[in-house]
Amino acid sequence: MRLFSTPFRAALLWCLALLMPGCIDPYMPEAISTTTNFLVVDGFINSDGITTINLSRTYDISSSATPPKVTRATVYIEEDGGVRYNLRESSPGIYTSPNLRLNAAKNHRLHILTSDSKDYASEYTAVKTTPPIDNITWRAVDTGLNIYVNTHDDTNKTQYYRWEFEETWEIATPYSPFIEYRNGQIQSITTPYPRLCWSNAKSADIKISNTTRLTKDVISDFLLRSFPTTSELFNRRYSILVKQYAQTAEEYMYWDLLRKNTEQIGTLFDPLPAQLTGNIRCLNDQAELALGYVGVHSVQEKRIFIARPELPSTWRVQNGYESCVPPDTVFIAGPEIRLPPAQILQNAFSGPTYLPIAEVYNPISGNLVGYTAKSRDCIDCRTRGSAIKPSFWP
Repeated sequence: MRLFSTPFRAALLWCLALLMPGCIDPYMPEAISTTTNFLVVDGFINSDGITTINLSRTYDISSSATPPKVTRATVYIEEDGGVRYNLRESSPGIYTSPNLRLNAAKNHRLHILTSDSKDYASEYTAVKTTPPIDNITWRAVDTGLNIYVNTHDDTNKTQYYRWEFEETWEIATPYSPFIEYRNGQIQSITTPYPRLCWSNAKSADIKISNTTRLTKDVISDFLLRSFPTTSELFNRRYSILVKQYAQTAEEYMYWDLLRKNTEQIGTLFDPLPAQLTGNIRCLNDQAELALGYVGVHSVQEKRIFIARPELPSTWRVQNGYESCVPPDTVFIAGPEIRLPPAQILQNAFSGPTYLPIAEVYNPISGNLVGYTAKSRDCIDCRTRGSAIKPSFWP
């Protein structure tokens, strides 16, 4: 027997949604308040290049520490009925192979033996050959800038695609100091601060698409990235390196479920969380879980640059240093000054966060009255990036 009609139930849910915020208390389920150190495998088997695998452990959801690294493991790629390719630990928890070209006619898997004698292996998986990226394009729209990827497979064998990207952009500080506080006094600067630095970031969102409902295996103008018209990444020059991966249907389903679990949870109409493990199993302990999906495929890359003069001149592109202007002034002379100049300099500049920029003189008498200054973050671009120019930068 139906107690309520569909419209009535919808209205009831809406009313509950309005009332709930006032009576919600924080709740940490007991099941996730204790730490279980499951193995986490991040990476894929590169069928035509270097394979990089990151091994870590799950940890307390309330912890602010980084994921525990899995070190001293034995890791290798295993061909079905064939050879093995060892991966070495290049840094703690990071395992890399030589530059390999795997037999595309054979299935492969990843094998992991941890230092506590737990034996893990992914499922044997067919090699997928990733087609080249046709092009990376961008368009200026009313809301800002959009970046798109285009690709296709004439053989109609790919169908499932995933993308990652790495961004790099140039940073220019608004100040170039002529002086510094050193050995208890102001003096000419000995080692100038760099005027240019480069910052970078990796994609965080899961970008996937498929062509299973299309007559041709073509991806056209898939939106990778959007920016507002004020984005500081375009203050000078910006670059994006796009990486494309072909996937099996099973691997695509894994990433799609991961995307739903991480990006579409939070409203009444979003999908419910689902259990997510992957294709990795512990061979000598069936109760031991492992998280991650190890696919076997090649990777295709393409990079583009976008310079500020290419964008509409009406855009108010920021530089990231808006809060740094104008500079502050540290006065050491004047009738209201009560401390000796040396004490003022000691108080202002003895710490690592406040730096002098230039002298300030009285325009009438010509006497030195103080110094302009700002925090290190406003002066030294190395707090936001690296002063080493990337090898690919023009």
